[in-house]
Amino acid sequence: MKTYEFLILGKNQAILEILLRLVNAYENWNAVGFSDEKLAQEYFLNHKIDIVLLSSGIEDHIEKEFTSFCLKEQPNVEVIEHFGGGSGLLKSEIEYRLHLKGNL
Repeated sequence: MKTYEFLILGKNQAILEILLRLVNAYENWNAVGFSDEKLAQEYFLNHKIDIVLLSSGIEDHIEKEFTSFCLKEQPNVEVIEHFGGGSGLLKSEIEYRLHLKGNL
């Protein structure tokens, strides 16, 4: 079974910690989280990432720049904006994107 690698970027530390806990609760999902986009970019350059989750508190221009950076460096990455709605919605958003790519 494939393990999906996640990178989560968010400025609200409490929400970032919750997202990390939720994603890492799934057997084949592994997430790392960052509140600093430069550190996230460094990590992204050195690891194969399947899904990037953008969380709350990111300025619009940073969100656009980071998304462009990710897609340029790893064109097959899925970038998902997730700003809340509960763990069921989060799982559904992720599984839907994996399904669209034929990975589920």
